[in-house]
Parts: sequence; C-alpha cells; structure tokens
Amino acid sequence: VQLQASGGGLVQAGGSLRLYCAASGSIARIFVMGWYRQAPGKQRELVAAHTNSGSTNYADSVKDRFTISRDNAKNTLYLQMNSLKPEDTAVYYCTARLYTLPAGRSDYWGQGTQVTVSS
Repeated sequence: VQLQASGGGLVQAGGSLRLYCAASGSIARIFVMGWYRQAPGKQRELVAAHTNSGSTNYADSVKDRFTISRDNAKNTLYLQMNSLKPEDTAVYYCTARLYTLPAGRSDYWGQGTQVTVSS
C-alpha cells in the first residue's frame, strides 16, 4: 500500500493550492483519510480529515479557507487551500486508516509535500 502526495509548491499570500493524495495497493476499505502538517520547529498537527461516512473536520486555523474532499472511485484525497497565509507554510502529509489484504487495519503515511507561502 502506498500513499502518494503531490501538489505542493510556492505561492504568495492570498493564493491557492490543491494537494492530492492517491492511495494504491490491495485496499479493501478506507476508514478515514486526512492531512497533517509540520512546520519547522513545531509539532505535526491535524489539518483536516474525511471519514468514510463523508463527515469532515478541520483545524480552527484553516476553517473556511481549506476544503477536504475524496474521490472514492479513485482512492484519492484532495485538499483545496485558499486564502493561504505565511503561517500555512509546512510540509503536508497525507494519512489514511485502511483495511488492506492481507495486513488488515493499519495506518499509513505519505511522503509529504512542501507548501511555502510567501508574504
């Protein structure tokens, strides 16, 4: 099983970026997928999550600016980031709780994609 994250880059404050996370492998079921981020010198924090039932939750700092969505047919997670701020600068990691064959239920992490917002 692999999570491939992409879409990061350099953008000016107020701009937008869209992150992608494609899950591949012997995936029988996806329970939840989400995005975390880690800025230099700070702990990794949850940005947004999307459950199998379709419910979502966001960190207070990104509410009304970021939107998480998922394409179940493609096992792909998206994060639309609008009105970006310099404090959004971080490495963004995709994560998923999956049921795979033959491993069963496990948590997986992608490799991270850098988002840099200039002021």
